[in-house]
Amino acid sequence: MSFAVVCFDCDSTLSKIEGIDELAKRKGLGAAMAELTEAAMNGVLPLEAVYEQRLARIRPQQADMHWLAELYIAELVDGAVDVISALQQAGKLVHIISGGLRPALLPLAKVLGIDAAQVHAVDIYFNDDGSYHDFDRQSPLAKSGGKALLVEQLTQYGKLVMVGDGKTDVEAKQAGAFFHRLWWRG
Repeated sequence: MSFAVVCFDCDSTLSKIEGIDELAKRKGLGAAMAELTEAAMNGVLPLEAVYEQRLARIRPQQADMHWLAELYIAELVDGAVDVISALQQAGKLVHIISGGLRPALLPLAKVLGIDAAQVHAVDIYFNDDGSYHDFDRQSPLAKSGGKALLVEQLTQYGKLVMVGDGKTDVEAKQAGAFFHRLWWRG
């Protein structure tokens, strides 16, 4: 099957980590946040029910975004750079569609050779001193069904495949995408 657009989730797909869980561990909230993340990924709770709660408790600072970006890169899945490069050389449009935090994903995208305009994630806002202010509450990626909305927009460029590991990635099928689930996640 030939696809014009190849979309990847980030957490536990392009990188081996779950970014929000790593931020939670950094703040001493690891176990509680991991349970919420797992519940959202498996469809036990709707994403919007946990998104605000996680960020309100973690309150990531701008420095945390830099730290997380470095961790995403350090934990890059083996072969990801080569796969992205091969897809792009074959003329495929490659996008990242993630419920992760955009400032932490952009450096990873740069390493992968993916343009910032092709990174769809949740923006986060900081106060002048770098402390947490809020997140983009209007982002479709902070809500259940959000990936399906973005996939629907991207299908204008042709047949699309979504590669990921969770329920939010499966939602892309609602918009007509082919879905490939990664099973390596332990």
